[in-house]
Amino acid sequence: MWPAHIGVLGRSRAEHATLPASLICLTTHVSSTRQALDAATDALRAAGVEDPRLDAEVMLAEALGRDRAHLAANPEAETPPPVARRFAEMVRRRLRREPVAYILGRRGFRHLELAVDPRVLIPRPETELLVELARELRPRTVLDAGTGSGALALAIAAELTDAEVKATDVSPGALAVAAANAERLGLADRVELFEGTVPPGGEEFDLVVANLPYVSEREWGDLQREVTEWEPREALLAGPDGLDVLRSAVPVLAAVTGTLALEIGQGQAATVGELLRACGCQAVESRRDLAGIERLVIGSRDPEA
Repeated sequence: MWPAHIGVLGRSRAEHATLPASLICLTTHVSSTRQALDAATDALRAAGVEDPRLDAEVMLAEALGRDRAHLAANPEAETPPPVARRFAEMVRRRLRREPVAYILGRRGFRHLELAVDPRVLIPRPETELLVELARELRPRTVLDAGTGSGALALAIAAELTDAEVKATDVSPGALAVAAANAERLGLADRVELFEGTVPPGGEEFDLVVANLPYVSEREWGDLQREVTEWEPREALLAGPDGLDVLRSAVPVLAAVTGTLALEIGQGQAATVGELLRACGCQAVESRRDLAGIERLVIGSRDPEA
């Protein structure tokens, strides 16, 4: 057991002020799984975390190197001090509203597990609609513009094994994350990465998918702290109405594809549709996510599409 004057991961008594008393106890006493979860849940709930019990279970399972089913099956199992200290450190980070995905260093997307950190957005379920579209259209060549962690490009490459996939991002940090994910998932030979909006050389693609920034300045203050304080602002915010990036990117992207599919924010479908029509897309449609929000706008130069 650590000396009484040493705190979580070597922190002093003064630095313990960032932890509730119940969590400090976890670092100095052997506790059960149930006790550890209850203490963390209470602290997270008091801090306004949206799903305190779920987050506590996910983090304790990670600290133990087990899954959540193990926690449920063994509620009275002892939590060894080294595990308790690691868990308390994770909870301390969550109390600062750091997203669980960044604390764990990973996030699931489709059937892939992607490494994520504050250089990239955390992949969202609604973005899977773009993968579903690619599966429907079966393109031979695909460009993922604004790839971030590589989620779209890697999922499409994994699920459309005959497709040639390229991906771009203006952020070198994001490209580094995407490259590491591609290598770890065994997809580095299937996805080419380029810095910028489109690859050099004027190549055309059967399908371009893009999840570019679309949050407006007026929406920013209403977002969760997990988003505004931790995720990369430049990958989210796009001017007064959220369309600044799309206004500049759509003409560039439409020029290299017959079909362009964009993830958008609530209430943007009509304006984005007009942007696509102005770039020569004769067939424009929108698709809704599970919440009923128009989440994709798809434009094609082919009037039969």
